[in-house]
Amino acid sequence: MVDVRYTTAFELYPYQRHADQDTSTPKRHPVVVVGGGPIGMAMALDLGRKGTPVLVLDDHAGVGQGSRAICFARRTLEITDRLGCEQRMLDKGVVWNVGRVFHGEQEIYDFNLSPEEGLRNPAFINLQQPYFEKFLVEQIRIEQERGTPIDIRGCNQVTALQDHGDFVSLDVDTPEGPYSLEADWLIACDGARSPVRDMLGLGFEGRVFEDNFLIADVKMSAPFPTERWFWFEPPFKNAGQSALLHKQPDDIWRIDFQLGWDIDRKKELEVERIRARVDAMLGDGVDYELEWTSIYTFQCRRMEKFRHGSVLFAGDSAHQVSPFGARGANSGIQDTDNLAWKLDLVIKGIASDSLLDSYSEERVFGADENILNSSRATDFLTPKSRASKTFRNAVLQLAQHHEFARPLVNSGRLSVPCVYDNFPLNGEDRLDGPAATRVGAACVDVKLDDGYLLDRLGNDFVLMGINATLPESLEVDGLEVRMLKLSSDNDPSGKLQTRYLGDQDSGVYLVRPDQHVVARWSEFDAERVQAAVRNAIGKG
Repeated sequence: MVDVRYTTAFELYPYQRHADQDTSTPKRHPVVVVGGGPIGMAMALDLGRKGTPVLVLDDHAGVGQGSRAICFARRTLEITDRLGCEQRMLDKGVVWNVGRVFHGEQEIYDFNLSPEEGLRNPAFINLQQPYFEKFLVEQIRIEQERGTPIDIRGCNQVTALQDHGDFVSLDVDTPEGPYSLEADWLIACDGARSPVRDMLGLGFEGRVFEDNFLIADVKMSAPFPTERWFWFEPPFKNAGQSALLHKQPDDIWRIDFQLGWDIDRKKELEVERIRARVDAMLGDGVDYELEWTSIYTFQCRRMEKFRHGSVLFAGDSAHQVSPFGARGANSGIQDTDNLAWKLDLVIKGIASDSLLDSYSEERVFGADENILNSSRATDFLTPKSRASKTFRNAVLQLAQHHEFARPLVNSGRLSVPCVYDNFPLNGEDRLDGPAATRVGAACVDVKLDDGYLLDRLGNDFVLMGINATLPESLEVDGLEVRMLKLSSDNDPSGKLQTRYLGDQDSGVYLVRPDQHVVARWSEFDAERVQAAVRNAIGKG
């Protein structure tokens, strides 16, 4: 019988019997995704839109309750835009740009993340994870009506698996009993406690920080501004060493309290104790309801590698970081963006499966970058010695009056796109151009005369020429590279020049389907471009 571990906020994929349950031999699927959270659904949506059939197995009928991940970065919004569901997230989400940092009662400084001109998306939106997942599933339903090959099976729990090298066999339990199936490729998106990882006996190493944090989702109509407020040593009673306040949609506010290590979890989750903390923070006369509460422990861990033969890991099943800095779900979505195009090319026979090793290499690097930032934030939040606390408080005092000290204050370095500097899939950088759009970086958006650059780049291999001559078409080893011809006439704001050419008169960029720069030149050279394309698909 399928285990029920949580209550669903939205029932999105109720159990339905499938023909695979009645076959005499297990049905083979090209791709099976285990786990229907935001990472699993984004993975399925990306693969399916590319034409690769994918099956999602989830052990529940929908999305679990509670805000959990709430802060989604511009990079994530750019990716979900290519998946077709960004606008719903923008319409529902709360845009915020201003953050304030306090030490006790004293505000130290504020910061503004308002985007530069020419970027369509805000730096961040706050949106409860159940809505994020819901919008992904809604887009999958739209795609299914168009014939996109995506199948979601709710209340289908994977109970055992065996990796045969070139395929994986699965035992699946359902409300009507077990059945078996097979997969050429299995993608584990089943969370930090990944059953798939455990079934394969794989490790998950790193630091578990000796601290606990209480989350409270509070529904209230309050006059607080739509800002991120963070307190070191907050002045309200029993708040712990730090506290955080964020606004979410539907008049829900997210509050985090740092409780310390040696706590009685059951006692701390008692409604009376939670309300006492919230009352002390909000003050007298604020009417509110507790919507959801939880306690979590900071953990910064990852698997040694994210590919194990025919099994690939993404999101929290592969890596886990502490919540401050919004690096969990955002980095997981970057995993899907990196993996989907590579697996699609492998399945279509355009690339060999060795290309998938680059997924592990690049995203292990991304995980390490996130773990480093999260670990530093945690150490700053929770000094481990008298000396480190003295240093932390001195930095806070300096930051109140001196701007140079503010970058040293670490209340969670906020998520930014990963740059794949010096990785094997990268090609040449023969353009003395801006560092922000160097080889390995994610492309930066620009408002053009007829829309935005990232929309024009799309979700495939693109050769972008700016004031440069390009061929009408280009095919390399069965891979069609799309041409995008731009000029200064398309650049009314001058941002295309600033962000992609700098002082140069022209430039040619080769861009991957995940919109990371493969190579760049001052002009088109057929031999060099073809070599860069081959290298980018693992044939260099």
